[in-house]
Amino acid sequence: MSGPKRGGPKQAGAKKGHSGRGRTPAAKLKTAKGRTVSSTRWLQRQLADPYVAEARAQGYRSRAAFKLAQMDDKFGFLERGIRVVDLGAAPGGWCQVATERCGKQARIIAVDLVEMEPLPGVTCLIGDFHAEEIQARVKAALDGPADVVLTDVAAPASGHAGTDHLRIMALAEAAFDFAEETLAPGGAFVVKLLQGGAEAGLLRRLKRAFVKLRHVKPSASRAESAELYLVATGFRGGAREALEAGD
Repeated sequence: MSGPKRGGPKQAGAKKGHSGRGRTPAAKLKTAKGRTVSSTRWLQRQLADPYVAEARAQGYRSRAAFKLAQMDDKFGFLERGIRVVDLGAAPGGWCQVATERCGKQARIIAVDLVEMEPLPGVTCLIGDFHAEEIQARVKAALDGPADVVLTDVAAPASGHAGTDHLRIMALAEAAFDFAEETLAPGGAFVVKLLQGGAEAGLLRRLKRAFVKLRHVKPSASRAESAELYLVATGFRGGAREALEAGD
């Protein structure tokens, strides 16, 4: 895996001599007493995951930090001194990468329903990003339009693939509604989806609103996961009005 270009997480599973030391040996659980089968499997997967180990070693709050770093390495949407909004930011792995890559002059706004441990250089807002009050607070904290809107948010898993897909698509649609109202012309939007067929409507909206739209599955995403990210760049501005005029 290639290293990041502007600071941030060093990649797990790197070649010998790099900070990543390849896949860690699967740790054995001392006991599974009191655990469900699914929770035991999840814990075993976590213990065997090199990105989990590397995130812990490098001081990142989640393995997801590597996903954002890998996408930015490829598409370069995080720049020095820009305004960034991270929707569903807790525990803060993506904000850590954004602060490192965008520098002290950047404005990084984190929004989540749950309280997030403070991070230097990040304004943390607790609340639902759908709510007008939170949107107003975000805009006030930005003191101008956003250059990038990020979201890695996901609804709690129900265990039913179809239901989970529809839930995350609803969140993705809402995140784009937010981005339309917040982004500056030329801005970028990065959103997580679950593959499953219901994303066609969102894709049509994004294609009209942005100059470029790329699908990417970072190597830090688990192979068995249905998650996929969309990186949309070159926001055309005024997209909502154009869409409404065409309906």
